[in-house]
Amino acid sequence: MGDWLTIGRVVGAHGLNGWLKVYPESDFPERFVRPGDRWLLRPQATEPEPIQLLAGRYLDAKKQYLIQLAGIENRNQAEDLLYCQLVVPVDDRLPLEPGEFHVADLVGLSVILRESQTQIGQVVDILSAGQDLLEVALDADALNTQNLDTQNRQTDLSPQKGGSKARSRRSKILIPFVEQIVPVVDLANQRIEIDPPSGLIEAQR
Repeated sequence: MGDWLTIGRVVGAHGLNGWLKVYPESDFPERFVRPGDRWLLRPQATEPEPIQLLAGRYLDAKKQYLIQLAGIENRNQAEDLLYCQLVVPVDDRLPLEPGEFHVADLVGLSVILRESQTQIGQVVDILSAGQDLLEVALDADALNTQNLDTQNRQTDLSPQKGGSKARSRRSKILIPFVEQIVPVVDLANQRIEIDPPSGLIEAQR
């Protein structure tokens, strides 16, 4: 998939005339409403197949798009496309406003605590939950340390009542992708710097 960019995933059929419900993985509405060339990657397939987008509209209440594809004319055909990815060539990038980034450019960036310049992990995904969240896989060293807080506060690892072991540590955390918390995005050097509020990281571990 290095040559392709996922812009959405088919999550269901709508009505009887072949319309599809698509969960967007792109912030550009034109990907789903502007007619033209698109590609479908079926589950287990290694190469996408070309298809034409005929029409689309946004369902605000469900945060999804309804789209109509050429040749998909009934519900059975639509249901056959469940779990397909809607993709475009990776070089088909739409222009960005200042401070905006393509998801594919953020995945894989090193995550650095700004104050201590300590690397804690890498970005593995971008999630939407009212706001964009960076999903960060913690490095082994970060998982083993008792303190990821930029203020160097103590972490309570004492046994729980009854002599049970200390709480387990999660291997991934979520960081709100806002300028106050992620002030530096350095694509040239493949890194971001974060300045998390006190306790944000430890609360997830």
